[in-house]
Amino acid sequence: MHKIRKGDDVIVLAGRDKGKRGMVLKIVDAEHVVVEGANKVKKHQRPNPMKGITGGIVDKEMPLHVSNVGLFNPVTKKADRVGIKVLEDGRRVRYFKSNGEVVDA
Repeated sequence: MHKIRKGDDVIVLAGRDKGKRGMVLKIVDAEHVVVEGANKVKKHQRPNPMKGITGGIVDKEMPLHVSNVGLFNPVTKKADRVGIKVLEDGRRVRYFKSNGEVVDA
C-alpha cells in the first residue's frame, strides 16, 4: 500500500514550488508523482501531423519525488505524514500521524 495515491490532495514541501497545493494526477513509478500546477516546465515540442500534434512551446508538469510532497490534512490545514495500520476487521488503512485520523474510511 502506497502512502500517496492518485487523486490525493498534497502540498509540495521542497523545491521551487514549495507551499503549492494540488492533486496527484499520476504515479510515475514507486518514488515519483505528478502534481497538478507544480513543477511546470516549458517544453519545445515538434509538430507531428500523423498524431495531430501542433508544434510550439507547451507547459508541462514534470514528476516530483514523493519525499517532497506531503498529504494535506483538512483538520490541521497543513501537510502531514502518513502511516498505515491494520483495523480489527483486517483492512489496511492510511492515517495521519499528527492526530491519528483515518484518511480513507
